Amino acid sequence: MQTLGQDPSSPVIDFELQRNVLYKGKATVNNGYFQFTFLVPKDIALNYGRGKLSYYAFSNAIDAIGLDTTFLIGGINPNGILDSVGPQISIFLNDDSFVDGGVTDKSPVLFVKFYDESGINTVGNGIGHDLVAELDNLTSSPIVLNDYYAADLNTYQSGQVKFQMESLEQGVHTIRVKAWDVNNNSSEAKINFEVKSEETPTINRLFNYPNPFSTHTEFMMEHNQSCDVLDVLVQIYTISGKLVKTLSAQTQTQGFTVRGLSWDGRDEYGDKLANGVYVYRFLYSNADGKKAEAIEKLVILN
Repeated sequence: MQTLGQDPSSPVIDFELQRNVLYKGKATVNNGYFQFTFLVPKDIALNYGRGKLSYYAFSNAIDAIGLDTTFLIGGINPNGILDSVGPQISIFLNDDSFVDGGVTDKSPVLFVKFYDESGINTVGNGIGHDLVAELDNLTSSPIVLNDYYAADLNTYQSGQVKFQMESLEQGVHTIRVKAWDVNNNSSEAKINFEVKSEETPTINRLFNYPNPFSTHTEFMMEHNQSCDVLDVLVQIYTISGKLVKTLSAQTQTQGFTVRGLSWDGRDEYGDKLANGVYVYRFLYSNADGKKAEAIEKLVILN
């Protein structure tokens, strides 16, 4: 590459830049020792040259850095691994509780998990082999995610991408993600979602699972108040309108789903409720005191 040389006193200077990352991962350090393994992608340059291995380690007490440029890289292994299956791809927004067709705000985090026995290709050296996302089928404006991929701890076979999206229009959208493994097999997946305003709290979907149940059920709710502290209240009534149980919790939301609020089918006194249909009222309020509520039914079968 060359410097710009835009000032009269600045000459144009040639320089080299290593920018194609073959692998970026994490390994545990025990007593100062660590090891890691990965498969070199087929998309490397075939001519031989010096590689660069950069390290960064940290703990609560110390940071450490290092590098190694003593090894060569290049060529191709004629007896390489036989692999014809592309990566497994799971797409979410904000966190892994997001489901297809869910609701988000205008600036969600694209969260993608990957798995492949050979590893994910993020080199960016092969034409058309980038790790990319497409919003609403805009193939002419792909989002290149190579630099956002990070392998999971102590493995080259799985990893994830987190990418901050900005200023999406309200309405229904689709995101499609395409990835290649190091043997140049590709896969793709997509997810649908709806962008709604955060101003007025809403409950977009409310259910409990399992339903019917005997000894345990969990209440789950989709809302539009991401990254907010919510006060949650669940009131369970008989069909005749008698209040038999109240559950409450405070939760710090990451995405747009509240879960983890469970019930054992017993009333305020610890007695098991009779078989039948019950009504529950789910209410939450955000940090500004704005509220939303919804009503659903559940069935107890002992």
